[in-house]
Amino acid sequence: MAEGGGREGRIRKVERRQYERVAQSSGSTSAAHSSVVDVESHETSNWETLCFVSVHLMRLSSARMWILAAGAVSLVLLAKATSLVNPLILRNLVDLLGLAVGDSQPQEMHAIARLVVAYSALRFSNVFLNEIRAYVWQFCSLSWTRKFSVSVFDHLHELPLSYHLSRKTGVVLRVMDRGVASLSTLLQVFVFTIGPTFLELGATCVIFWRLHSATIALVVFTSCVSYALFSVLITQWRVKFRRVLNDTDNEVSALATDSLINFETVKHFANERVEVKKYEHLLEKYQEASISSQASLGALNAGQALIINLSICMSLLYAAKATRDGQFTVGDFVMVNTYILQLYQPLAWLGTAYRQIQTAFTDLEKMIQLLSITNEVPDAPGAPEFVFKGGHIVFEDVSFDYGGAETGSISNVSFEVKPGKSLALVGTTGSGKTTCLRLLFRFYDVKQGRILVDGQDISKVQQHSYRIHLGVVAQDTVLFHDSMRVNVEYGRIGASEEEVAEAIRVAQLSDLVANLPDGLETQVGERGVRLSGGEKQRVGIARMVLKQPGILMLDEATSALDTQTERAIQSELQKAAEGRTTVMVAHRLSTIKHADEILVLEKGRIVERGTHADLLEKNGLYCGLWDDQQKTFIQDPVEDVTE
Repeated sequence: MAEGGGREGRIRKVERRQYERVAQSSGSTSAAHSSVVDVESHETSNWETLCFVSVHLMRLSSARMWILAAGAVSLVLLAKATSLVNPLILRNLVDLLGLAVGDSQPQEMHAIARLVVAYSALRFSNVFLNEIRAYVWQFCSLSWTRKFSVSVFDHLHELPLSYHLSRKTGVVLRVMDRGVASLSTLLQVFVFTIGPTFLELGATCVIFWRLHSATIALVVFTSCVSYALFSVLITQWRVKFRRVLNDTDNEVSALATDSLINFETVKHFANERVEVKKYEHLLEKYQEASISSQASLGALNAGQALIINLSICMSLLYAAKATRDGQFTVGDFVMVNTYILQLYQPLAWLGTAYRQIQTAFTDLEKMIQLLSITNEVPDAPGAPEFVFKGGHIVFEDVSFDYGGAETGSISNVSFEVKPGKSLALVGTTGSGKTTCLRLLFRFYDVKQGRILVDGQDISKVQQHSYRIHLGVVAQDTVLFHDSMRVNVEYGRIGASEEEVAEAIRVAQLSDLVANLPDGLETQVGERGVRLSGGEKQRVGIARMVLKQPGILMLDEATSALDTQTERAIQSELQKAAEGRTTVMVAHRLSTIKHADEILVLEKGRIVERGTHADLLEKNGLYCGLWDDQQKTFIQDPVEDVTE
């Protein structure tokens, strides 16, 4: 269904307006980094959070979930009704016992027995209804949190590369986990704590009023309002302590994650004590924040207890006087006491509930900021699917920079790679080689010019339909914490055993797999830590071979390999590249000298272009780089300057 029509479209429009409101109120700019920083520094109001939750519930809910939620609310109301009727039964039972003292009439005992059975049955019904409610609500709560988690996870994958390069993964995941948990908490507290408690307060005050006990009703109502106001004011004051606690917790989690991921680096430089000291320092900060938060919590609890007990004291004193004066029966006194204790039990939780709400608001604040960050490389509205026609690549006066940074930026870059041909990009570090690959993959949109593939502007087609035709081998291949098989098959999930075996052969992984303890089922460790750099790079090559893309993008694809393995893989890669358009980036020039065209970049501009032989004849920058490498690798007979 189109976005503009139907319920789903209307909900998405409301959701988008909520995101835009957060972004606008934060003063976001057009620059990628600036907008992200501005949105994340904006403090979201409670009203914005409620709107955010409401919109998401509308989007994520089905008719079945609303029916289950209505059933759970109905069960809560029934449970509250039983708790309101019980003190009345207890009053009648106490009064009847007073009248029946010394009376052994059977009918009196029958009436007493009926009241006792009714009282017991209602108490059981209250517990039973609440348990059924919890079971029914679990379906709704788990379904909402599951869909919400999937929605956030999907959003994280939609965010641009610039966001992920500037964020610590541990912090992002911590924000996601706490935000999802807070959504469940918010729903639970509003629907089953605050709502029923205020409903019971109103019903109790009406019962007291009907019993001609307006004084007790006024005392109870006033104390409840005072309790609520005190809780709100003190809890608002406590928010700053919770924010500091959350931020410190994020820092601890991020440091631990980063340190353990870089375990080998820590060992290489013998900096275990440095990492432990940093971790200990952050834990000390967390301890200080936790103590401050606990102290403020103690002040809140003490104040709440004082208000509750003063109210109980005043109400029971009045009820005792009325009983002594004959205005109340003993049953009335017991009923008043029961109602007050019954009311203040959930009211005591009201302070906890409000604290949970504020905690949830604080935790959801970061989540809203996260979801308010828009994808800066979106599909154009109504963008068609990309149609692969051979892989004809054209860069037309392409310029790009990383928000003002000179390193990696390119200016007025133009080139063409015809279908089935190969192009190599060479140059010094920071000259813009990898930037060209990132732009071709559309991790970023160009600032000027355009990139055409098979005559289609890649900024105007659906990214997924375009990227399925691209095969990338990066210099730093990152693996999933899973088996070797899963990591290889990630190139084309569902590939046959024969296809996987062929990809492993091409990537020169056969001997490695044969020597692994569990073969292809061997776990590679987090980020592939159990494999060497060269072995991980070969897994990346196997993925690419298995994908069988129309366009190959090789970014230092064999930089981590030894000379012998590199020769074997280069031979196989050239076979795999036959009939496929190939764009390569390399520092080791011997790996790209077979390219149909070589572009030499310097400070983001193309300064030389031609074949390997042409560039050597020009005796320019490329020739200088080649000579330097020949001197360095003079022992390698494969590299011959006269070639």
